[in-house]
Amino acid sequence: MNFKNTIRSIAFLPVLCCISLGLAAHAAELTGTLKKIKEDKVITLGFREASIPCSYIDSSTNKVVGYSHETAMRIVNAVKQELGLPELQVREIPSTAQSRSSLMQNGTIDFECNGTTNTAERRHQVAFSNTFAITQTQLLTKKTSGVNQMADLAGKSVVVTAGSTSERYMRTFVQKNNMNTNIISAKDHSQAFIMLQSDRVAAFFMDRDVLSALLTSARDSADYKLTGEPQTREALACMLRKDDPQFKALIDKTITAMQLSGESEKLYNRWFMSPIPPKGDVINTPLSESMRELYAHPNDRSFDD
Repeated sequence: MNFKNTIRSIAFLPVLCCISLGLAAHAAELTGTLKKIKEDKVITLGFREASIPCSYIDSSTNKVVGYSHETAMRIVNAVKQELGLPELQVREIPSTAQSRSSLMQNGTIDFECNGTTNTAERRHQVAFSNTFAITQTQLLTKKTSGVNQMADLAGKSVVVTAGSTSERYMRTFVQKNNMNTNIISAKDHSQAFIMLQSDRVAAFFMDRDVLSALLTSARDSADYKLTGEPQTREALACMLRKDDPQFKALIDKTITAMQLSGESEKLYNRWFMSPIPPKGDVINTPLSESMRELYAHPNDRSFDD
């Protein structure tokens, strides 16, 4: 090596050092869930087994499908790209309205995008992404039940899904209005609907889209009605660990891109306005003005702030 080449090599060393230090610094920047995923090469996703059409198991393929599940899988793909792990292993863990928070807090799942409402109370324990859906709560009853509004539940039984915001609201409503209403908690939406079908309760109180989906697949759907004034507005969002801004930023960026590009609306129409597996049922719930506003202006606001 001649003298000039030696000088060039020496001069280039600081550049190489800066590049190496920059790469090391970039690797060290990973924190929280993204750091954990990078180290384990596994991302663990919570899902619902029977929350049609958001997240449920398609009995014809035994795979998890749904509107919110597809949103979750877009996030998984974003994580793969961000971490440079195209072969990242995806582990899916079933969760319920009762178990989801504990599964998040004890590290069993890394995130979940199902039917979880972003509330101020829940944010004491977990964090939430940008909203991916907005819904309202209402009553589902048999047409012969005599129930047309919340006040008609006096002296009757009503079922709610355990661990849901609907359960909390119903218990508060009954206590506040001094109603002799028997509130029964079911483990999931399907069990609650079975209780209504078998006349164990007079009504099922839950998110309207959940109730509409249950009716769509029911053979006796003509016997029921959605009734009463909507009681609450629910901002549904992906749930993740508290104090993990890096992971939240990636999830929010992904959801925002989906909503602004029109991808979220296409997904919505696929799961709410078109035949869905396994039987080709159509829920036929058009996109609401609230959802259109959300897609135009993505945000992570809840309705109880």
